[in-house]
Amino acid sequence: MSYRLGTEASGLPLIAAKGLSIKVADGSTTEVAIVVSDGTVLPQKSAFSDEQMKQAELKKADMSSVRKRNGMKVVFRGLTYTVAHNSKRKQKLQLLKTVTGVIAPAQMTALMGPSGSGKSTLLDVLAGRKTAGELTGTVLVGGKPPSRKFMRRYTGYVEQFDTLVDNLTVQEMLAYTAEMKLEMGVGMAEKRARVEALLRQLALEPCRNVRIGGSMQRGISGALLRPPAACPAQQEADRNAKRCNIGIALLSDPRLIFLDEPTSGLDSYTSHEVMEMVMALTRTNNSITVCATIHSPSPQTFGLFDKLIILLSGRIVYFGNNGVDAIDYFERRFPELDRMPTSGANANCAEWLLSVTTQADRSGRADEYADAYQESALFQENISLLSQGRGTESRISITTIQELAVKQGTVTPLWWGLWILVKYRLVSNYRDPKFLLGRIVDKLLCCVVLIILYAGRGKDASPDNLINISSLLYMYTVLPGFAAISYMPGLVLERPLYIRERSDGLYSTITYLLSKMVEEMLVVLFVSLTVSACIFFSVGFHGQYVLFWLVYLVTISIGMVVGYVVAAWAVDLDVANGILPGYIMGLYFFTGYALRLQNLPRWIGWFHYLDFLHYAWASLMLNEFEGRPATFIGNQTFLEYYGLPQHGITKWEYLGIEFLFFIMFFILAWVALKYKKHGNR
Repeated sequence: MSYRLGTEASGLPLIAAKGLSIKVADGSTTEVAIVVSDGTVLPQKSAFSDEQMKQAELKKADMSSVRKRNGMKVVFRGLTYTVAHNSKRKQKLQLLKTVTGVIAPAQMTALMGPSGSGKSTLLDVLAGRKTAGELTGTVLVGGKPPSRKFMRRYTGYVEQFDTLVDNLTVQEMLAYTAEMKLEMGVGMAEKRARVEALLRQLALEPCRNVRIGGSMQRGISGALLRPPAACPAQQEADRNAKRCNIGIALLSDPRLIFLDEPTSGLDSYTSHEVMEMVMALTRTNNSITVCATIHSPSPQTFGLFDKLIILLSGRIVYFGNNGVDAIDYFERRFPELDRMPTSGANANCAEWLLSVTTQADRSGRADEYADAYQESALFQENISLLSQGRGTESRISITTIQELAVKQGTVTPLWWGLWILVKYRLVSNYRDPKFLLGRIVDKLLCCVVLIILYAGRGKDASPDNLINISSLLYMYTVLPGFAAISYMPGLVLERPLYIRERSDGLYSTITYLLSKMVEEMLVVLFVSLTVSACIFFSVGFHGQYVLFWLVYLVTISIGMVVGYVVAAWAVDLDVANGILPGYIMGLYFFTGYALRLQNLPRWIGWFHYLDFLHYAWASLMLNEFEGRPATFIGNQTFLEYYGLPQHGITKWEYLGIEFLFFIMFFILAWVALKYKKHGNR
């Protein structure tokens, strides 16, 4: 005799046992064979191979190591979500209208409906990811209102589109997330064990050392060099990217997991495989709570879901069991509907339900369907489900109460988050020649050109040559300022990743910004020392080299944070590319070189006080020409001709004032990253 154990979730054996015996009806005992999830029957104890036992035990260990927390019941009552109309700001648009329901642990709940029905909106509301609009009603997790910090730390959210770090491998991506998302008290050995368990559980072992990739490089995620979507290689890449995203959501052992159209862009086989793996999480002893939006799934994938919520125009028109029960409900409530063309549980069920509800939506019957649901016995049954468990808050474990009352959205301190970002993100970027060349080559080329044109001219003190030297100092000042343009695109392109990781509670805004500064400053230190030394000594300047170098370092650093400010505030890269060059070019005219300070129009001349390039150039001019009293024009020294120094400011004070601009723009970049919302959900 044989017994089936475990679930048919991943196509791989999940459970095995050595020498399992049971007592049967006659009182005797007998050994049993184990039927695993791929349908094969493992032999009895005497025939087990060591390799079979090893693999079976690994699978069992994988489940226990990844899942330790129980899922939690999510109850939502009377949710109404309103946003401002895009074209008429004074008008309000209701995306959700008094939505009520429950999502239970150990079940897969699907949110379905036509485009614009509100399914993604409801998912985001339940996941605490809405950043705009007005929300009324209540959402309870474990019987209590969840804080945003709880949702960041103890829920997983799988984006519809991949948001991964291009330069990391699959194993590095999971390890990086584990070290950021798991508590400091979790040892490195356990973190590595969780990563290895997920690699096996998600069948990512074959591509563990493959780069994630991006739009311009080969990897497991989108790449121009990959085959078309119809090719098996493309399908495998999409499958692995989606698995990696799910693995990231699972690493922190979440109570709840939300998936936004996890099958989008996948073929039917891959969609089924991915969702089958997710279903396995609801069948373990520590059953997770799963809620996913779906759109046009295959019958096989659709059949994996236990519960179904269908929305039309922001209202629920069905909430109940998936499959035959859903079909029976619509056929009984609306007898005028065409019956399903085929028979059999779940056969084309999703297609038929979506067709029926879409037709109702287009014909203006959405409210009729929603009213019919609220008048049905099914609605009353669901309302009774909401009350089940009331009054049990006192029986919630102390651990759960502590999690719900968590005070911080991240589990790791700033210094640790900064170290992990440097350890993985900085190192991976430095391995990429394109990253380094794009930040070094342009500065070195400008340095070579300036050396060719101005080599040895610093020793010539003639009035004719003074203009040449001041021109060189001007170019030396404005070129690093213009380098701001090279630092801006990266932050704009990383925005989806930053939003996802911050929402997942990986790090705070200040941690991310500091990591970007460290990442760039190591290159800037090398570039600034190289460029300043080559120019200073080849030209033969007379001033202090330390100040000459520091001016370049501070100026290029300000350009960097200015680029961050624009990148954080701009809607997209096109807008940022329009704003930043215009701002930097405008500064060039107020340095005091292109037009002397005393010749600036009075109504706009004050702007030079807000020009950090003015302070950089003035500091360099004083550094080079201070103490050289030779007359230039009309008994004026060269510095007096340019109106320097102003108010008796010294060269070091000019540099200090310029550094204040760095602090100001750094704060503005932090404010923009933290509070500016893009693509409001």
